[in-house]
Amino acid sequence: MKTIRWGILGAARFAQNHMAPAIHAAHGAELVALATSDPGKAAGFQAFCPSLRLHESYEALLADPEIDAVYVPLPNHLHVAWTLKALRAGKHVLTEKPIALHAGEIDELIAERDRSGLLAAEAFMVVHHPQWQRAKEWLAAGEIGTLRHVDAVFSFNLTDAGNIRNRPETGGGSLRDIGVYTFGAARFVTGAEPVALEARVQRENGIDALAHVFGRMEGGGHAFTYHSTTGMRLYNRQCVTFQGDKGMIRLEGGCFNANVNDMAEVELHQQGNRVISERFPAAPQYKLQVEAFGRAIREGGAYPWPLEAAQGTQRMMDRAYAAAVEFP
Repeated sequence: MKTIRWGILGAARFAQNHMAPAIHAAHGAELVALATSDPGKAAGFQAFCPSLRLHESYEALLADPEIDAVYVPLPNHLHVAWTLKALRAGKHVLTEKPIALHAGEIDELIAERDRSGLLAAEAFMVVHHPQWQRAKEWLAAGEIGTLRHVDAVFSFNLTDAGNIRNRPETGGGSLRDIGVYTFGAARFVTGAEPVALEARVQRENGIDALAHVFGRMEGGGHAFTYHSTTGMRLYNRQCVTFQGDKGMIRLEGGCFNANVNDMAEVELHQQGNRVISERFPAAPQYKLQVEAFGRAIREGGAYPWPLEAAQGTQRMMDRAYAAAVEFP
């Protein structure tokens, strides 16, 4: 089996703490190069990957013939441009979420992916974690009866005004940063899309610091009401509930940042106070994501979160922004 040789565009903290170690540890993957003009930022990567080769520019890394795939952890507003550049340089590319700021931008990515025959995808690691796969299985098996409502919450307190998540010019805002989770996870588990959507937002300095999105979703054999809360000025909270007429599936604590904020766990609640709980203390979702990406390259099979799936979440996000009314 061919080993996929990876390069990373930019020494982002998230890349250093999560994705670079995942690439380094993944079966069938090799972390080869990092593009950064600051050797000081590279030190944290080289601490666990001493052989890491450094390039002073993104262009130089893309020109490296010993790189097969590129991971892009750049600020949101740069994702589309550098995904296209990576594809045109002959590299497979895995780009952080949201992969675009508007759904229409993903059409060009799909066209370039298809033209090149390379794999391009959004790094939505949720779909690779067994807790979410189990939730999807339980729902499909009818374990909670008819699905009636989905409620999703993701919040944290970010006070640094200079952080890219707090800046409109870099594609900041709670919906773009974490709405991709509350929207995407609901879509993944249910197979449904919004048919009616409303939103209320609280804006600060041009970004939505708090957003409530509510409406109705249909598809995948389901029709249900939906509510999402995303906030960047609230205490840490992660929780998604799929509520049926005969039971409930609940993921909380560490459901998005598995085993970081809290244990990865999914619960099935059924009539008679019956509760089944499955815990996943050692499921490395980022490593699983890298390995799935590599398998899709080597074997040519379907990737669990193709660009079309990411585009569906972005359409939902675009719709929420278009419907948004600011809190009085």
